[in-house]
Amino acid sequence: KEIVDLFTQYDNSTSITATPAAEHLFKVNDEAVPLNEDQKTVFHNFVAKCLFLTKRARPDIATAVAFLTTRVKSSDEDDWKKLTCMIQYLRGSLDLPLILRADSVPVPKWWVDGSHATHPNMHGHSGGCMSLGKGMPINTSTKQKINTRSSTETELVAADDFMPILLWTNYFLEAQGYGHPDTILFQDTQSAILLKRHAPKSGSKRTKHLNCRFYIITNWINSSKLSVEYCPTEEMIGDYFTKPLQGKLFYKFRKRILNLPD
Repeated sequence: KEIVDLFTQYDNSTSITATPAAEHLFKVNDEAVPLNEDQKTVFHNFVAKCLFLTKRARPDIATAVAFLTTRVKSSDEDDWKKLTCMIQYLRGSLDLPLILRADSVPVPKWWVDGSHATHPNMHGHSGGCMSLGKGMPINTSTKQKINTRSSTETELVAADDFMPILLWTNYFLEAQGYGHPDTILFQDTQSAILLKRHAPKSGSKRTKHLNCRFYIITNWINSSKLSVEYCPTEEMIGDYFTKPLQGKLFYKFRKRILNLPD
């Protein structure tokens, strides 16, 4: 509410939007007018505030925040409109709670997805979340650091992007006395799953340059500490964090991420 109230200094509108970002979120308009230095500072401040918010209580704005953080050094009027859209969404959903619940024997479940060549420089986008029962206490939506040649490679890079936080979460749970028999990572691309399970046997000349990115995952699978399972795209919650979903799919995944009541 504080962020929304502060933003009224720059936008007196009381409008609200149904989603935090429109479908053209990742598109950059090269002809848009750049913001002046004062406007850039304000833009940067609000993006930083929303980044803090999405990591603490509102994972439903993570995708919009992830893109806007890539624009703080070269923000323009089009980016300002995207920030305004996100604030308008928050204005219309101030009372949405994040409800977390852990099962009696918590098994960390991760939904990880990658969107191929999403950004203007053709970098992909990694996104996903983790649950111990209901609601998602950990979520990530981030631009990939390298270019990939196919959607399969994008999925491999996405899984690799999540390995540090996945391993840290396991170590943290163990340190708290919550041992668990397995960690499950869901993905919606069968070819990427085969590469992780059977690397390097399933590799080819199109993927051998990425060997180091799935060897660590394969080692964890072979040691029975990690299971990689298929999840159909229509149930892939990680998809929420890789693209600006709209309509029924947006509300379906938001309900599961925040664990909203019926």
